[in-house]
Amino acid sequence: METRANYVLIGGFTILATMFLLLFALWAAKFSSDRNWRQYEVVFSEPVTGLTEGGSVQYNGIGVGTVDKLSLSPDDAREVIALLKLKADTPVKVDTRAKLSQQGITGVPFIQLTGGSPEAARLEADNNGDIPIIRTEPSALQNIADTASRLVARMDQLVSEENIAKISATLDNLEKTTSSISEQREDIAALIVSARNATESLQKTLATADRSLNKIDRNVIDQLPALMTKLDATVGKLDSVAGNANAMLAENRPALQSFANDGLSQLGPTLADLRGLMRDLRRVTDRLDGGPARYILGRDAPKEFQPE
Repeated sequence: METRANYVLIGGFTILATMFLLLFALWAAKFSSDRNWRQYEVVFSEPVTGLTEGGSVQYNGIGVGTVDKLSLSPDDAREVIALLKLKADTPVKVDTRAKLSQQGITGVPFIQLTGGSPEAARLEADNNGDIPIIRTEPSALQNIADTASRLVARMDQLVSEENIAKISATLDNLEKTTSSISEQREDIAALIVSARNATESLQKTLATADRSLNKIDRNVIDQLPALMTKLDATVGKLDSVAGNANAMLAENRPALQSFANDGLSQLGPTLADLRGLMRDLRRVTDRLDGGPARYILGRDAPKEFQPE
């Protein structure tokens, strides 16, 4: 009995030890795995159609991990939270950005990481131990969808009922204008002919004016040397006259100064006497006109006898 009890104890201890070793191996494997991989979250504000758990995550085109889990945000169902499992040595920086991409046009979607400048700090978890979040940027698919939406909205505005009515009215006016021009095509043809004739006449006039100007220019150029010679001679004569005048003024400066000082002072009384003489002569002339005999003889002229 004691031998069987020992076997049971030994067997139970062996089983417990084996289970402990298995659990330790699993824990060690998980610990080793956790050290080789790091988790990040990406929050998409756009649909992630085609992206599945286990999908590829690339950093500048190189595979660095997988999508571990996809879920809707508990705060906003329009957002999708993707839990990424990346290699521990992946250089995820604070300026690293994630976007949804796909291989080719119809390929499988995956998450593309870009950016990460050398001087930027590494993206780490906060003090609470929360999983670090990689910021996103619009994907090419989202840009295409937004552009298509704007184009559709603009096309809708373009083909609105109001614009269609305006285009129809414009076409009607254009048709009326075309009909009016067609009815007046003879007048238009005559106007074109008149314009052509006027253009030809203007060209002839301009040619004649150009020839006349050329002749005038040539005549002026031909006469210019003679004119310059005469001008030089005239300037020389003026210089000579000016020199003679200066010489005369220099020679007669004492006489001129004497005249200015003495002669001009005597000119005033002389003019006054001359003015008085003119007044006396005027009075004498008036008296002679009125009665010359009386003025000369000092009495009235004798009256002529007339018989009764």
